[in-house]
Amino acid sequence: MRHPLIVLLLALSLAATAAARAQAPKAPPPPAARTLPDTTTVYLLGTGTPVALHDAQGPATAVVAGGRLFLFDAGPGVVRQMEAAGLPYRGGPVTALFLTHLHSDHTLGLPDAIFTTWVMGRRKAMPVIGPPGTRWMCDRIVDAWREDIAIRTNGLERGVPNGWAVDVSEVTDGVVYDSAGVTIRAIPVLHGNWEHALAYRIDAPGKSIVISGDTAPCAAVEQAAQGVDLLIHEVYPESRLVPENRPGGDDWPKYMHSFHTSDRELGALAARAKPRTLVLYHIVRMRGTDAELFGGVRAGGYLGDVVIGRDLDRH
Repeated sequence: MRHPLIVLLLALSLAATAAARAQAPKAPPPPAARTLPDTTTVYLLGTGTPVALHDAQGPATAVVAGGRLFLFDAGPGVVRQMEAAGLPYRGGPVTALFLTHLHSDHTLGLPDAIFTTWVMGRRKAMPVIGPPGTRWMCDRIVDAWREDIAIRTNGLERGVPNGWAVDVSEVTDGVVYDSAGVTIRAIPVLHGNWEHALAYRIDAPGKSIVISGDTAPCAAVEQAAQGVDLLIHEVYPESRLVPENRPGGDDWPKYMHSFHTSDRELGALAARAKPRTLVLYHIVRMRGTDAELFGGVRAGGYLGDVVIGRDLDRH
């Protein structure tokens, strides 16, 4: 027969152990498998400009349709933004990558899209569609990382040979993708001194989308955006546009008028095109507020839904 004191000590020990287990942090559940939605969904991966802001990564937009993932532009941080958005990024999930033009803020993430997807298991060439000059840029990127490619392929990492490859198509206009209910058309736009810059119209199950890329007010974009569900368009606040106190700052208003679209100009364009929703991205703010941007769009004449795009928004 056990002594009552021993029984009491055992009971207290068991109670303390149970309490400790109850308070101990639980192991996190295993990560859920990342799958693409069946419906057409737009992810704003990056809504920024060349200005380095932690909450506005470089321009990049993902359109997911029927198990396919299309990227439009590859600004800084693009693959990490895919991860942050809950999109798959291992094994080469990108069906195709489309570039609007070759400005650095739209392409600094191109090496990331090429090589990180390879390191994460991509096994076949990734289609890259863009304006003339895209092939030259991709060739130079691959050449710049040739030692990395050799070491990852031939060293202990045993990287998939040629898993880094890209299949480049240079385009200037017209249908650039048409398969299984998804049609993507390139639209030439006006972007200052750039000879070739593109917008894209995407028609996918249940949704029509126009992504402007960088452009001054452009009749081709207006025509392509007639009645679309989403017009995703760059913008700056007209009320903030003044010469700047810096080298070249006197030409700042002239530059913006030639290369970009003001909130009032965009409001007028959208009033004629009548998209269901207007999403503002690549906002050159110049300290402008959301209220100023809304006011400028309304003053231009558009009375429909307006959304100020933020990184990782979904539509």
